[in-house]
Amino acid sequence: MSKVVLSILVNNTSGVLSRVAGLFSRRGYNIDSLTVGETENPAFSRMTVSVTGDDIVLEQIEKQVNKLEDVKSVKQLTGEASVCRELILVKVEADKDARPAINAIVDIFRAKIVDVADNSMMIELTGNQAKLDAFIKLIEGYEIKELVRTGISGLARGFYDEAKESK
Repeated sequence: MSKVVLSILVNNTSGVLSRVAGLFSRRGYNIDSLTVGETENPAFSRMTVSVTGDDIVLEQIEKQVNKLEDVKSVKQLTGEASVCRELILVKVEADKDARPAINAIVDIFRAKIVDVADNSMMIELTGNQAKLDAFIKLIEGYEIKELVRTGISGLARGFYDEAKESK
């Protein structure tokens, strides 16, 4: 089993998300992460899909996604050839005695405290999955009240005009 991150440029129309996600579910693969948003051109959206599965089936899925009418291009985002990030918000229980230690962890990871209440703090952190996982492991020493992850977003490095090069 391997993990693949696909960057999919699609027409910004209703039903596209359902059709793309449907290809994965029909083949019995769970999508690990899915983010979608409008691009610099409002006519297009970019989907970043992270999925784990068998190499042969994942290659077939990539080809099938590329055949969908609303799909303009599909790129596999790989290690050094791309930049992938994720955002987390985590709310931890934090009384006045715990705050200095939590602040130290926040500083080490270059995170931000975005909300402080009497007994809690909300922290925002952006980075690759390994960085976020390491942060969560350290912060688990405090009671995590809530946590949310956005899922991976990514782009290939360098300049490439997909809209002009697409099918």
